[in-house]
Amino acid sequence: MRAPILTAATAAVSLLTGTLATLDAAQKILGHDHSSHDHMRDVHGVYRNPSDDGINPFPLVEPDVLSDASINLDTPAGDSIFSGLGTFAHLPFGACLSPIAGQLPEGSEEVAPGDSFDIAVVGMPFDTAVSFRPGARFGPSGIRHNSKRMSKFRGYNVPLGVNIYESGQKILDCGDIPVTAFDNNLAVKQMQRGYTSLLQRPVKTPAKEGKKPRYAKTGRSHPKLITLGGDHTLVLPVLRSLETVYGPVSVIHFDSHLDSWDPGFYGGDEASKASTINHGTFFWHAANEGLIRNGSSTHAGIRTRLAHPTDYDTDKQCGFSLQEAHVIDDIGIKGIVKNIRKAVEGNPVYLSIDIDVLDPSAAPATGTPETGGWTSRELRKILRGLDGLDIIGADVVEVAPAYDNQAALTQMVAADLVFEILGLMVKRGPL
Repeated sequence: MRAPILTAATAAVSLLTGTLATLDAAQKILGHDHSSHDHMRDVHGVYRNPSDDGINPFPLVEPDVLSDASINLDTPAGDSIFSGLGTFAHLPFGACLSPIAGQLPEGSEEVAPGDSFDIAVVGMPFDTAVSFRPGARFGPSGIRHNSKRMSKFRGYNVPLGVNIYESGQKILDCGDIPVTAFDNNLAVKQMQRGYTSLLQRPVKTPAKEGKKPRYAKTGRSHPKLITLGGDHTLVLPVLRSLETVYGPVSVIHFDSHLDSWDPGFYGGDEASKASTINHGTFFWHAANEGLIRNGSSTHAGIRTRLAHPTDYDTDKQCGFSLQEAHVIDDIGIKGIVKNIRKAVEGNPVYLSIDIDVLDPSAAPATGTPETGGWTSRELRKILRGLDGLDIIGADVVEVAPAYDNQAALTQMVAADLVFEILGLMVKRGPL
């Protein structure tokens, strides 16, 4: 039994001897003369961790890299697409409606009330006039959040041939108009007041010298506003505001529903005038108030059930022609575009997009989804076919993020649609 004991003892001595030799070698390495080089590096050009005298095997980094004057953070790629303030597509924020904005320091990128801009994105977080699923009050923030991949690093719209960031026009995100959730009458007034305030601002880029504004009764150019909804009722206060500047306007309305129902059949109650104004009746009110040019407005993408066949007659009396969603199978995208342009060309145009014009497979997060709709590719191509029309304002509404899938598909496509509209407005220039 002595042999195993001796073998074990011999192994232990050998291990101890080897360890001592290793420690001695390490001491010689760590104890070498540092007078000829930086104490933060060893002779082999690797970084020594000063806290434990260990060797970090990562390549050496120059200690003055952060002070390198050649590093420019103010570049198109400098602002990461996933960082920055939550404005639409990384646009500059304008405190357009803030009462203290006039006290902003000189040189601030924010805009004070009364300052000029050409195009603005503005939210209307209103959804208390819906007939089915609520939640569109969170649409403006959802659309903005899912526009982060749009930035000046890749801002060129190939089909339209325009870059909104390099157009020379001043484009802002003005935030949201404050809207109460407790009184629809007051909310409609708040939205109209806020929209009118923005619409009356001077533009930064006026029409070309010698060219008079084509439509404005004021004799000057006005900013173009893109509204993020919010339920579709917001179009009524918007059209009321636009009428003060342009008179009655033509409307291009993408939706699965008419939204021109007589309030006597749709939600109205004699005991409450407020109940007659909702996301299914606002065009009826707009037509009866003289806000829409009779016979020169159009719906596209309609596919809803009706209360009665006469609903189409009521809609025609409101001044609309219409194209049902299935017509695209027969006449194609070019046919849809041709009919839209024929209805509105030569007039000031308001463009309104209810996200439920798309099939729920492309945009599930909305209050009243209808199957059998268009794809996002089809709608974006139709929008590009509107190039050259005199669009004075627009909206993308009825986005209710709570019903979206994990990919936030609805909010993403809504952001893409807003970006397409921005391209159309920028390319057309001041009106």
